[in-house]
Parts: sequence; C-alpha cells; structure tokens
Amino acid sequence: MSESNSANQDPAMRETIGALVGRIPSGLYIVTVADGQGRETGMLASWVQQAAFQPLAVTVAIHQKRYLNEWIAATERIALSIVGQSQTDLLKHFGKGFEPDEPAFEGLATSTTPAGLTVLADSLGFLEGRVSGRLDAGDHRVYVVQLTAGGRGSRFGDESPYVHLRKSGRGY
Repeated sequence: MSESNSANQDPAMRETIGALVGRIPSGLYIVTVADGQGRETGMLASWVQQAAFQPLAVTVAIHQKRYLNEWIAATERIALSIVGQSQTDLLKHFGKGFEPDEPAFEGLATSTTPAGLTVLADSLGFLEGRVSGRLDAGDHRVYVVQLTAGGRGSRFGDESPYVHLRKSGRGY
C-alpha cells in the first residue's frame, strides 16, 4: 500500500494492522559492516530472516538514513552475531548506535570472520555473507545476503536466541 493510501486508511484499521505486525517475532542480531577504508561498526538489528535454502541466504533490513548503507555498497559484506536471550547488555550497548569513527566493539570479546569482519565471541554464533541483491522498501533497504561462513559462539548449545516482539509494527 502506498503511503498516500495508508494515510487514507481508517485509523482503527491502521492501529490493528500495526499491533499485528508488531507481534511478528524476530530475533536480535548485531550487524557488522566495514567501509573498505579500515573502519568498522556494529548495529542492533531485528529485521533479519532466512530467505533461501539454495544457496543459503538471509535478508537484513537497514533504515535508509543509516550510513551503514554506504559502507555496505562499498564492501558488499555483512556479518551477523546472533544475540542470546540473556544478553540484554548488548541491547544497551548497540541500541544507542555509533557514529562512523566511534569504536562499536570496544570492551567486548570479539573474533574475526574469514572475510575479516568483527563478530561477538560471546554470542550464539555468527553468519557472514556477500550481498547478492537489495530492495528499497519504504524507509528501509532490504539486503539479500548469500551466506559464505558461520561459526558457533560460546553460548550456542546453552542458550536460546533472543526473541523480540514489539507493541506495534509502526515503529521501533
């Protein structure tokens, strides 16, 4: 539905749709990207979903206004650290966001993916891949990421992934 059609929608229906979309469960992840010039950052993300079996791929949605989109365009690489249900400290750390020159992983136990991206050693594990497609979807850009590497973290067998529900699908 276009934005103009959405604006004309009955307010009660908008509220109902927003509440239902907010109840679609998602995991929480730390997305890592680099700019190709030596800088790297991490971002808290919940809009990650498996997209294909062959080859294995996920989608990752990032707000259009985030500088990470420029960095992804430069490198075409994304890594995901899978957040465990007890790792609420990571929500505080990464939820605030980081400026391009601010060290996102300072003070955290990390490891490096085969392509050289930083991931969280204390997570359930990591996935890494190459961007194979993108779609602008309203205020977000959705990336299709073909997975090229992965590794189990220290919490893999002991903890469930963090599952996130929102009150409304109309905002964070």
